[in-house]
Amino acid sequence: MPVAWMIGLPAVLVIAALLTWVARQYALRRNLMDQPGERRSHGVATPRGGGIAIVLTLLLATAAAGLAWPGGRVALLVFGVGLVLVAGIGWWDDHRPLPAVRRLLVHLVASALVAALVWQASGNPVQAVLALLFTVSMINIWNFMDGINGIATTQAILAGLAFAAVMPMPFALAGAVLALACLGFLPFNYPRARIFMGDVGSGALGYAIAALVCLASVVTEVHWLLLLVPLSAFLVDAGFTLLSRMLSGQRWMEPHTQHLYQRAVKGGMSHTSVTGMYFVFGLFSITVFNACSDLQPRWEAAVAVAWLIFATGLWLLLRKGMRN
Repeated sequence: MPVAWMIGLPAVLVIAALLTWVARQYALRRNLMDQPGERRSHGVATPRGGGIAIVLTLLLATAAAGLAWPGGRVALLVFGVGLVLVAGIGWWDDHRPLPAVRRLLVHLVASALVAALVWQASGNPVQAVLALLFTVSMINIWNFMDGINGIATTQAILAGLAFAAVMPMPFALAGAVLALACLGFLPFNYPRARIFMGDVGSGALGYAIAALVCLASVVTEVHWLLLLVPLSAFLVDAGFTLLSRMLSGQRWMEPHTQHLYQRAVKGGMSHTSVTGMYFVFGLFSITVFNACSDLQPRWEAAVAVAWLIFATGLWLLLRKGMRN
């Protein structure tokens, strides 16, 4: 491993941790607190907005990558602008709540930037449209699923490592940097939350992971369905929970506690245990993903479909048990 990487990668971890500490001091001074409530899973007022540390770390890493890789500067700049847009609207919302439509419009603009990069790299407009829809979805899924200590961060770490393992260098560094930036934040949020990620972090993480998936779709031969497997815990829980709310006529964009992980906490399980269970499932997911990433495309797709069906069945079984 080149010396620059040996220095740079640990630096990502240290910078993220230091910035998280700074973000906590800022939140305490500004009284930027998440208060307990009926639609929340925590019981004490806690500082929020710590995800800005992950965002700033990713932006610093993006700038460093632009200096080291001149040929990728335009793509890195476009990604960085999108990240700033998503994080910026989330930061604003953390300080002064905004209408959902306004946030969604910004998410669409940022997602269009990712879609443009995919179109430029692949020459496939259909793939670009799918990238746009996927990115918008991931921004909101990570926001919805960021409701208990450590769950959004640990799943992002697993995703970053999974995609880093299948992408060639230097693209693999993107996954490694994402995982390390999240790891620097994690001790402040798990097992005891001294600060929450906030919308600034959860939305930006969803955006960064979506961009990572899109990058993998153009620099590897892995089938796009298999690329969803490392994200299956969140995709299944968020997707089917929101679908059930829509079918029942509820306002699905409103905060709620109906996701499986929220039901588990309401049922008496600790944040630590629930996050740990999702982490174990995530480990199985990325193991399946990495073990099958060199198969023929049709077999990769078959494995992905089988795994998503299994995850859906498990979700239905657990949800029924918690309802009873």
